[in-house]
This record gives sequence, C-alpha cells and structure tokens, in this order.
Amino acid sequence: MSQIKQLLRLHQQGGGKKHIARTLGISRNTVKTYLDKITAAGWEIDDLLALDDPVLSQRMHAGNPAYKDPRFTYFSDRLDYFTRELDRVGVTRKLLWEEYRAAAPDGYGYSQFCYHLGRHTDARRPSMVLTHRPADKLFIDFAGKTLPITDQLTGEITQCQVFIACLPYSDYSFVMAVPSQTIADFIHALVCCLTALGGVPGALVPDNLKSAIVKASRYEPEVNRALDDLANHYNTTVVPARAGKPKDKALVENQVKMIYTRVYATLRNQMFFDLASLNKAIAEKVGAHNQTRMQQKPYCRTERFLAEEKPLLAPLPSTPFELKYYSRYKVAQNNHVYLGADKHYYSVPYAHIGKPVQVIYTRSLVRIYSEGALLAAHPRDPRPGRYTTTAEHLCSQHQHYLKRSPEYYIGRARRAGPTLAALFEKIFSQDRYPEQLYRTCDGLLNLSRKADPEAFTRACRLALEHQNYSWGFIDTMLKNKMIGQPEPNDSKHLPKHGNVRGRDYYQQTLKL
Repeated sequence: MSQIKQLLRLHQQGGGKKHIARTLGISRNTVKTYLDKITAAGWEIDDLLALDDPVLSQRMHAGNPAYKDPRFTYFSDRLDYFTRELDRVGVTRKLLWEEYRAAAPDGYGYSQFCYHLGRHTDARRPSMVLTHRPADKLFIDFAGKTLPITDQLTGEITQCQVFIACLPYSDYSFVMAVPSQTIADFIHALVCCLTALGGVPGALVPDNLKSAIVKASRYEPEVNRALDDLANHYNTTVVPARAGKPKDKALVENQVKMIYTRVYATLRNQMFFDLASLNKAIAEKVGAHNQTRMQQKPYCRTERFLAEEKPLLAPLPSTPFELKYYSRYKVAQNNHVYLGADKHYYSVPYAHIGKPVQVIYTRSLVRIYSEGALLAAHPRDPRPGRYTTTAEHLCSQHQHYLKRSPEYYIGRARRAGPTLAALFEKIFSQDRYPEQLYRTCDGLLNLSRKADPEAFTRACRLALEHQNYSWGFIDTMLKNKMIGQPEPNDSKHLPKHGNVRGRDYYQQTLKL
C-alpha cells in the first residue's frame, strides 16, 4: 500500500508513467492499470492518500473474483445443508461432493469443494482465549499412550497408565505412572499430585473418565463419590470438562503432547522393572520440563509457579485422604456385621440386631452408621474369618461371659465378704476344668444373693473346714437348715472340773 501511495504522489506531481514505473521498480502496465482504475471510478487523489492502508487496499483490490463466480453462488446457498449432513453418521465430505457434482456437473472440484466448506465450518467454530487466575484450577487427564515395566523373572511387560495434571496459570505440570485408571489408582495419583504441589487449587477439572464421573452431562454431571469425598476432604470442588470438548482443558491436552516428547521419547530406550523406578525417572524428566524456558516468555513454569501461584494455594489438610468404600448390610443375630471385602466380622451395639446399617470403610478404619448416627468404629482387620468385638456392644449376659476369669470371680467375692473370697481362692486352687469352676462360682454368687447372709457365711465356713468346695454341699446345708442355730463356742478346751487327774498321774503310771 505504501507503494501505491508513492505512485499516487508521483502522478500528482506530474510524473509520467515510464518515470513512475522506473522510480518504483514496477511494470509500466501496472502503473497504467492503477491510474485507469482511479480515472474510471472518479476518485480524487488527495482523498485516496488520506485513507488508511487497509481501506485503500480494499478500494484498489475489489476482492477475489472467485467469489463472484456463479458456481460459488450455487455452492454457498447449500453450505448450511452440507454442514448439517456432516454431523450425521457415516456422512463424509467425499460423499457430499459426489452428490453435489451429480446436481451440478460444472461445479467445483473436490479440492475446491473441501476448501470452501472448511472455511465455512471453521468460521462457525471459533476458538476462545481463556484467561486463568493463579491457583484457581487444576486440569487432570490420562495420556492416551502408556509406559511399560518389565518383570525381571518372567520378562512379562505390563503397560502402565500415565496420569497428567497441570495448573493452567503457570502451566506447571505433574506426571505419574499408575497401574490402571481404576478409582483407587486415580485417587492415589491425585493425592500424590496435591502433595507434590504443596497446596490445593480452587477447583479440580477432570476429564469424563469413569474413575471421576459416573454420568456425563452437559449441565449437571454426576461426580464419582470417591472423588467427591476427596474434594470435601481437601475443601475444594470438582468442575468436570464438557464431554467431547477438549478445548475446555486445552492446556493439559497440550501438556500431553509435550510429555510425549520430553518424557516418553527420552525414556524410550530405558527398561524399568518396577513402578517406583519408572516414576523416579518420570519425575526427573518432568522437573527438567518445568524448568525449561517457555517460548516467547522470560520465565520457566517452575519460576512462575513458585513466585505467583504456590503462595495462593489453599493449605493441605493435616491428615492425608483415604479412599472410602460404601456398603449396606444387615446386623446379624450375634450383633456383628459381615464385611464382605475382608470376610471379617465387626460388632455393633446389640440393640440394633436385625436393622440395616451403612458401612463406610477405608484402608485403616471401618465405620458403621444407622440413620445418620455413628454406631461403631473399628480398626480395619483384613484377616478373613475373624471377629472384631467391642465388649460394650454386647448384652450384659455376653459381657459377663467374656469377663469370666479367676480374678474376676475372686474380686466379686471380696465385695460379698472375706469368707466367700477365701472359699473362691480354694475353689480355683483345684486342678479342674475352668468352665466347671466358673459355674460353681456363679451358683455360689446366686446363693449369696438369695440366702440369709449369716447362714450363708456359716455354710461357707463349714465348707472350708470340711474342705468341700462344691455348690451342692452349701446348697444342701441351706435347704435342710443344718446351720439354722448359732454356732457353738469354737473353743476346743474342756470346762474346768475336779475329775482331772493331771500330768503327774500319767507320769507315775508310766514308771510302774
């Protein structure tokens, strides 16, 4: 455009066509064409010189004559139809072009057909430049390609999934290999990512993978309960990307491409025998990637993350997140709940026998709820066929049964009196089966509650004297009222009287 303006100025100054062409280094016919166009249109040179270059260009070059072709008019009238048909199953540009040429034999060739159709579809789907705030979102995705680990003994190759996350403001990325895309592995990788970042962003933006989203929806996607629990634990939220719209998280998609080059390609000739060594190598490559100077920017990802984004991340909770599992069971008659994952039994208060309960368990803890109230919490025990029982959950009879021991019974006897305690000590000194001794003690304690205290005490003393420690002996004495009268004087000395011969008499008899 500056050359055209120079042409106009030289013409205004009275220069000839040859002089203008020689001065500007262009063809004389080109000069003649421009001047003839100005004369035919009746434009004033001063008005043209005052125009901006784009406006002057539009005046001097009226546009591509291809758009004035009658073929384009016929084609443009059918552009919306072609666009709609491309969204239908099995419809291709090749098929539409064949139908178009059947209706218009003199129409565009296939290349021109695709060019004009592409210009139209591109204009209908413009891209938007998204502005991201620091520490606002964390984009999450799995790479489409895997990384292998090799078993040293068998040589078997296992393909590992690669978890990728990035903070869009700084483009700082985190990469980790996990065995699969299951919920447990996905949550583990996400927890490791937040720990490595040292804070929590305002929102997590995952793809619509099953480990994160139960049901994809444009308006109200259903988030997986495990991911929802994680978001609640870290005091953040989950905002899934729209299904089939990778532009919503274009930065993490671009990260995947760069990770292919800067991690996959650089590790292609190395062999790894376990997941830990693979992740160590990945961390080294990703660290170098984050510290590489970005194009057209005077900083690297790590510098911007540490300077502007990490201080704004919310703090991590004091305890790490553990994946929760949910199940519903019915309390059995023995007031225990059977956890099928471990084939283990956990107790609940006996008052809830027969009621449905919800069991929420993690790697280390089992919680049992009924109608929103916590009934019991137990350390998780993965040993199958075992029982984890809290004594307070049992009824009084069962609690008594579990507490039975010699010390337990002797302690109860001491509260009843020293005579009964001495009797119990003698009972447990016998070499007999414990269950028999416990039943004897239960019977004696029952007698102590029903019988007269003085009579029962005298019966216990007689049992100690005669070394008969059975419940039947004492019960017989009480029933037959064999100890109904007060006990006689316990002295073994004879009363004083005059018929005592004395020691001297017996000494004389021995001498004779």
